[in-house]
Amino acid sequence: MKKIVSLVLFLSITCILPAQNDEHSRFDFGKMWTFEHPPKEWFKSNYDFEADDAWFEDVQKSALKFASWCSGSFVSPNGLIMTNHHCSRDESIKVQQGSENFDRDGYYASDKAQERKVEGLFVDQLVQIVDVTDQVKSAKDPSVALEAMVEEFKGKEGWENLSVRSVTFYSGGKYSIYGYKRYDDIRLVLIPENDLGFFGGDPDNFTYPRYNLDCTFWRAYENGEPANTSENYYKFNIDGIEEGTPVFVVGNPARTERYRTVAQLEYDRDYRFKHLHRFLTNRRDLMQEEYDVMVEDASKVREAQELLGNINNFSNSIKAYGGIIGGLHNDRLMGKKKGMEEEIRSKSEGLSYWTDLEKMYKSGEQDAWASAHLSPSPYRGKMLMLMHAIHQYKGMLDTDAASEMMTEQLNRVNELSASVNTPKERKLFAVLMDELQADIYPSDNTLTNMLNGSSVADYTDAVFSSDILDAVKREKLLAKSKKLAKSKDPLVLSSMIVGERFGKAMAKLDASKGKIKELEQKIANQAFNVFGTDLPPDATFTLRISDGRVTNYEYNGTVAPIKTTYFGMYDRHYAHGQVFPWSLPKKWENPSMELLQSPLNYVTTNDIIGGNSGSAMINANKEAVGLIFDGNIESLPGNFIFDETSNRTVAVHAGGIYAALKYVYKAENLIAELLPN
Repeated sequence: MKKIVSLVLFLSITCILPAQNDEHSRFDFGKMWTFEHPPKEWFKSNYDFEADDAWFEDVQKSALKFASWCSGSFVSPNGLIMTNHHCSRDESIKVQQGSENFDRDGYYASDKAQERKVEGLFVDQLVQIVDVTDQVKSAKDPSVALEAMVEEFKGKEGWENLSVRSVTFYSGGKYSIYGYKRYDDIRLVLIPENDLGFFGGDPDNFTYPRYNLDCTFWRAYENGEPANTSENYYKFNIDGIEEGTPVFVVGNPARTERYRTVAQLEYDRDYRFKHLHRFLTNRRDLMQEEYDVMVEDASKVREAQELLGNINNFSNSIKAYGGIIGGLHNDRLMGKKKGMEEEIRSKSEGLSYWTDLEKMYKSGEQDAWASAHLSPSPYRGKMLMLMHAIHQYKGMLDTDAASEMMTEQLNRVNELSASVNTPKERKLFAVLMDELQADIYPSDNTLTNMLNGSSVADYTDAVFSSDILDAVKREKLLAKSKKLAKSKDPLVLSSMIVGERFGKAMAKLDASKGKIKELEQKIANQAFNVFGTDLPPDATFTLRISDGRVTNYEYNGTVAPIKTTYFGMYDRHYAHGQVFPWSLPKKWENPSMELLQSPLNYVTTNDIIGGNSGSAMINANKEAVGLIFDGNIESLPGNFIFDETSNRTVAVHAGGIYAALKYVYKAENLIAELLPN
């Protein structure tokens, strides 16, 4: 994979947003409406569209939560499910057989006998919703009351065999009970080649115009037969949109943080996301180096596929967090957040929640680097994990812990010590040291104490030459607490320094969590008290409906069209030298004019976030007109604010899916199921 545009250039792009709509508004909190409180009046006034309860119920039950990470929908009366390639790829390769390679060749089950079940894969359909806010708020202990209600609803008529869960909105402003029907026999019907599902790769990710066939079809089965979903599914419409068409995204946005205060967002900008972005970028680069070697080894096809999946996931997160950081540095967006916060505070006389929270975050700045970079993780390397293991073992010796626990911890130390001294682990440790140097709080002496006068290079050599890594010496050194305490071994000394500093940071964090959560709840509740359900709640990976229109937008001195075509995909293929991630499989050579002229992707003003991937986009007739899979660069600050000026959702056009099925995959049976007339 070619190296992506530098972060500096990327952030400069995300910060140049149009200087329009400077005034804050309720839509800064987005348009991810719950089905308990759908904005019927807003739909009527803005789209001249009256959606009744039956419309919302059908739309709700046609949508799905795809496993624990994406969205999906029923698109036929026979359990056919539509979702994204990037939601499905890692699951689909589990059912490859023999020399099959779905990344290279894709897969199409020409009849139901060829549809392959993925063990453990499931989808959830939200079939019951009850708002229980009044009952919960009137209870002496709301959390206990909510737990009791979950148990109560499990025994109610119409809730049999459902997965019953409670949902909290507005940090306690609203409460609901949801009942999900689970389908756990899910079989693969069609998945495009990786070249199509990942076309443009990381360079084109979060951009538009876009050319990507990011779709997959699965089927839900019950009792060995295709599920009967005739009552609730989205009919397929390959030509159901044009400029200005009202459209609705129905899916499960995972998480937004639009109720965070300005002080919290400033902390996110300067510490939280900054540290996370650095961590993700460094690990992705190391994995890419490993993949470039592995992919040349024919005996490691499956390992390479799995590693590529990790690289893709990390790359997606890197760009997403980079966009959030860019938004947090944007004066216009932060000005809107400040304006809304000031409005709410002006209607909250006598309340000091915002000031109290700001003080708590300010006091946590000195520990941000430690909680971010000293946390043990395989991605931070075995040497850091070994340091933590030694520190914990020392603590057990000091407190005379139970022999079973000590034995288990000693085994952990031995295991890590025996496997840590490798070139890969040295690289990981070098990256960790770079991160510590870059992000350590200015007045913190932790790193100085670790180095003890040595250079980083000499210190690293010393740590990897530690007596701990010698089995015989290690046994003697770990025999007694006093030996460890008196040891001058650089790894032992560092273990004590790292363990104590991380413990201190986590203890402070743990001590403040309760108070921070309490203040966050009070602030969110106050926003709800001021605006009510005119503001949608933050995303909670529960079903939402987001409204918008098919609309172009200005970018780079020109205008992005509402749709792209396969012509554009082939242009990028040849313009980039026919190499990955713009390569195309052999079966895509010599396209017909009908394919080339077909729409591929399009853009709308809908409000989406991670977790929405795989959501159907429908029109007012409840027809699936597209499949969302991405947002543009300008949408990335959507984690904390929704800005409709140039924020666009990117979807696969239903007509583009149809064209691929017809002209390339020759999927006649699937076409007949999607378009029975």
